[in-house]
Amino acid sequence: MGQSTITRVRLKNFTAFKELDIKFGLGINAFIGTNGTGKTHLLKSVYSACDFARGNGSFTGKLIRVFLPFQSRIGRLVFRQRGRNSAVLEIYRGLKRIKISFSNISKTSAKVLGKDRWTTDRIQCAYIPVKEMLANSPGFRSLYSDREIHFEEIYVDIIDKALKPLLRGPPDISRKELLKIIEKSIEGKIVLTDEEFFLNNRQGRLEFTLLAEGMRKLGLLWLLIQNGTLLKGSILFWDEPETNLNPKLMGTVVDILLKLQLLGVQIFIATHDYVLLKEFDLRKTAKNKIMYHSLYRDPKNKEIMHSFTNDFVSIEPNAISDTFMDLYDRDVERALELNTRKNK
Repeated sequence: MGQSTITRVRLKNFTAFKELDIKFGLGINAFIGTNGTGKTHLLKSVYSACDFARGNGSFTGKLIRVFLPFQSRIGRLVFRQRGRNSAVLEIYRGLKRIKISFSNISKTSAKVLGKDRWTTDRIQCAYIPVKEMLANSPGFRSLYSDREIHFEEIYVDIIDKALKPLLRGPPDISRKELLKIIEKSIEGKIVLTDEEFFLNNRQGRLEFTLLAEGMRKLGLLWLLIQNGTLLKGSILFWDEPETNLNPKLMGTVVDILLKLQLLGVQIFIATHDYVLLKEFDLRKTAKNKIMYHSLYRDPKNKEIMHSFTNDFVSIEPNAISDTFMDLYDRDVERALELNTRKNK
């Protein structure tokens, strides 16, 4: 088990979670669930701890900048209920643990345990948000550092990762293979000029603002692989990879993620997409490690619950598959009705 592998998270009265304890797989962790079941909050929580391990700032400050609670009061991240309450967020990486606790009246102070051991080994990580940000890169970092603008820090973080210079020496065979897969899909390579990204292909240099957002996301993956952000021991968080991506490209994305996992990258994704999940199921090999996590609300008390499986067919509950099958059944029923009318 690598020093960077995140193995577990415990949440108590934190954001949408009353109480939850989740153990993660060493490879790909795919989270599904209806809106409002905390998938993005979960990814942001773990990412904040991983980015803090790089030794920049405080864990409390990172959570505030990633979640952006009103008036930057961390106490507003406490699960909403009557009276005074406290939240606990606890994240494990092997034998190391970082724990933060604070009350709903806390402003910027919180109790953090385990931070010294947590930061002895830095974690290389990247969070790809739903909204693509590279097209907005020119000047954004300086604006964010100088002004109080209402953007979650995940946006400036991913721009920073994309702007990282190349590693010294040629890329290894595995990285070359991944880069070639993406280059074939986007029909070119990504180049950078004065913090502005371009797709360099047969037509010349095309600004990212002129590209479809799905193509920009593939371009971002190319950059993260090329500059060494995604190497063995690193962690990738990706919120809704399917957003603005043509279903034909979903297989390419899944192939890249499966290959990254084999290279030793731990991956966390949150998705609402049946095609993406099914591509994982169809394309994985015996060497791939995938854990499916379902977040759902208890019918009685409405609290968020968790179940997991290593088998796609066994995901329960699975709102995505249920909705897809309902759509299919209604389509078949309508086709039969139309056929019956024609034969009368």
